[in-house]
Order: sequence, then C-alpha cells, then structure tokens
Amino acid sequence: MYQLALLYLACMLAGYGLTMVPVSAVITSGIASFFTIVGSLAMIIFGLAILYLGVKALLGK
Repeated sequence: MYQLALLYLACMLAGYGLTMVPVSAVITSGIASFFTIVGSLAMIIFGLAILYLGVKALLGK
C-alpha cells in the first residue's frame, strides 16, 4: 500500500512539473495552457486518491 501512495505522490509531483512548463519557441502558449490544465487535474485527482488511502488506513479498511 505504501508503494501505491508513493506512486500517487510521484504523479502529483509530475502534475506540478506540468504546471511549471515555461513558454518557449517550441512550446507555444496554447500547449502550455493545456499542460497547466492537465497538471492541475493530475494534482487534484491524485491528491484525493492519497487522502482516500489515508482515511482507509485510519479506519482499518
């Protein structure tokens, strides 16, 4: 179960990385805004999943 929580944490960090993608000549502002939306959704979804695992562990399944 700890491996799953660490995987979710890694996914949240990847989502944070997507939100911090700078706009450059290769990555246009449209693609950067798409990455921001996807990264935000990933952080929210996997954050909720980690909270669910924590509550499940506290209540004993």
